[in-house]
Amino acid sequence: MWRTLALASAFFPGLFILCIRLLRWAAPGWSLKDRILLSGRLVSTVQATMATVSGITVVLSCKNVVHDRHWLAVEYIWVLVPYMTYDIYVMYLCHWHKSQEKGILEKKHSLASVWSFLLQERLMVTHHLFILIVLTPITQHFRGELGDFFVGCIFTAELSTPFVSLGKILMQLKMQDTLLHKVNGILILVTFFLCRILLFPFMYAAYARQVGIPVYLVPFRIPLHCNIANASLIAPQLYWFRLICRKAARLYGGSPAHRSR
Repeated sequence: MWRTLALASAFFPGLFILCIRLLRWAAPGWSLKDRILLSGRLVSTVQATMATVSGITVVLSCKNVVHDRHWLAVEYIWVLVPYMTYDIYVMYLCHWHKSQEKGILEKKHSLASVWSFLLQERLMVTHHLFILIVLTPITQHFRGELGDFFVGCIFTAELSTPFVSLGKILMQLKMQDTLLHKVNGILILVTFFLCRILLFPFMYAAYARQVGIPVYLVPFRIPLHCNIANASLIAPQLYWFRLICRKAARLYGGSPAHRSR
């Protein structure tokens, strides 16, 4: 646990700083804000890939979805904890630099700038804090030695993140009218729907098949905190999926001028 925490705490910030320095060499004309934005998205892609591979490994290894164990289901949580903490700070840095570009001259790390960040990014910050404060104790303590399969399923939700990050990178590079951006938009829709929306019915169906009950009885057979955790996780996903669908409608149905907004 402590070794994993220490390694992850050094790895993500270190990779972020390395990306910023490499971009300073590769793209000297870029502003610090642009380098921070791109570096954050690259690190996010790396973490999402690690989480997805870990999740698929756990899911494929656990034939019994209730009792089978896999070490990654426990160990990768201790990778997520420092990543989520790091990511909140990077989101704050991005917010502060964007505010400076808009002429909002707030001192970095001031109470005003932090409060502005929390108001603007309240859903994402709440999502990260929920994982840190609620989901981590549930997965590491309250579930005991059961349900590694379902923890692996949650990890695979990150499959859509590299495509989301690529879409933002393409927009940052002014490539939003390219074929690559349109294809990537389709991949975002598909992976987000499969791994962040259908994932939850899939987990309930897997449990129902394992114990031999109808799927509609599953919410009444599993612990209450599992239902609460799942509901809390899927709620923001439904909101974000709605936003993604609206953006997709503009991308594939609007004029070029409208799509560039």
